[in-house]
Amino acid sequence: MDSTSKSILKFSGVSLADLRDKEYLLSNISFQVNKGDRLAIIGASGSGKTTLLRLINCLQNPTSGLIEWDNQSINNIPIIKLRQQIVLVPQEPKLLGMTVEETLSYPLRLQQLPKPEIEQRIKKWQSKLSIPDDWLSRNELQLSLGQRQLVSIVRGLVMKPKLLLLDEPTSALDSDRAQELIEALIDLNQTNQTTIIMVNHQEKFVKQFAQRIVTLDNGEIKFIS
Repeated sequence: MDSTSKSILKFSGVSLADLRDKEYLLSNISFQVNKGDRLAIIGASGSGKTTLLRLINCLQNPTSGLIEWDNQSINNIPIIKLRQQIVLVPQEPKLLGMTVEETLSYPLRLQQLPKPEIEQRIKKWQSKLSIPDDWLSRNELQLSLGQRQLVSIVRGLVMKPKLLLLDEPTSALDSDRAQELIEALIDLNQTNQTTIIMVNHQEKFVKQFAQRIVTLDNGEIKFIS
């Protein structure tokens, strides 16, 4: 990690309790992410990886501690503004009854971007991730799980986030598709300095992708490498 890099995300003593069971899902999490980092979060099932991503995107709020984005508490940032900068791609993709084309263009139309700009962004990632035109008219029921996962990832990419959060993005992809995605993400990171945090259990892709690795165990950080 370059010591001159700017820290854009910081966790300071963050814990999250399940008030029903009175158990901690995450306990005393402290680490920082610099602009342009490629960070992987690994750990056994149930260790808190997805929960950590959800905290960053304010889908859940910590019980204690502080999460800062760009040197201010994420709680002080309007949620729409925050989620335009920090985009979470969940493991279980949903198209919400839309066609693929509608799904990809929807977040950009909400930002009132001009149609040519929307089309250009979609075409760029279609090309990079080998998505054929005939997918665009399909709906959720006409796509495999892996195809839906890829569409969900592209929906995040076209938003040009400052921080992209990916939850098990290769889990439903075949090996060739997964390899293509990892290479495209590394290229995006190196070209645009897009910061990427990825939860992934596939060791091969973690080693290829990550500059830094956070290992969680039972809601606690065991290693940062």
